[in-house]
Amino acid sequence: MAVKKLKPTSPGQRFRSAPTFEEVTASKPERSLLEPIKKTGGRNSQGRRTMRHIGGGHKRMYRVIDFKRNRLNDAATVVSIEYDPNRSARIALVQYEDGEKRYIISPNGLKVDQVVVSGTSVAPEVGNALPLGAMPIGTIVHNIELTPGKGAQLARSAGTYAQLVAREGKYAVLKMPSGEMRMILSTCMATVGVVSNSSHMNVSIGKAGRKRWLGRRPRVRGVAMNPVDHPMGGGEGRASGGQPRSRNGQFAKGKKTRNRKKHSEKLIISRRKK
Repeated sequence: MAVKKLKPTSPGQRFRSAPTFEEVTASKPERSLLEPIKKTGGRNSQGRRTMRHIGGGHKRMYRVIDFKRNRLNDAATVVSIEYDPNRSARIALVQYEDGEKRYIISPNGLKVDQVVVSGTSVAPEVGNALPLGAMPIGTIVHNIELTPGKGAQLARSAGTYAQLVAREGKYAVLKMPSGEMRMILSTCMATVGVVSNSSHMNVSIGKAGRKRWLGRRPRVRGVAMNPVDHPMGGGEGRASGGQPRSRNGQFAKGKKTRNRKKHSEKLIISRRKK
């Protein structure tokens, strides 16, 4: 999971870096777990553009990921570690004893032929999934559920993890990747370990064309626009644009936008670090 620096054979290569893919063991995905993805170009069902800077990009197939890990006490063997174009983390293809195959998010240290299990009484080892109430305090986890049975929603991207720091009644207290401390029901499932490909954050795109391969169109800065187009536009010379804000006037860099009446407000013990 290292990042390689390329020789500057062209201006685009000069500052480019790329992952080494040394942990990937298979070049083709499992066909039974593929689904087509239809590109939207940032448009809704009426054909109106609702998201900017989206369009183009390489064709992809979606890999169906098992975020629920709901085959309890059934051992699964890791068949391969694979690249997934739809996410920053690597994925692992696992096969159960009855022949069923599933994809899971691959944690750091997961190897081919390793056995992973999910259940309430399994060992808290890397790749195993169990309820937060069955884990020892201090365990590093990822793929965390917010609602029991719904599937993992937290700590799913490359290099992320949370730490179980305490228990209070029917809740477990987790320190989130953002630094926020929050309570989650102890019956929610989580997977032990850190999400793979932690060097993803060190990759440099290198050139505009590579950004287009990812399906991201050019983005114009607000300060480079006219006042009619953006609140930060206009001014003589290279004016900074005043208070940073979005295209529709919402203040950025410090303004709190979370609804204080949100039902999960009482579950947050301390906010994320600024």
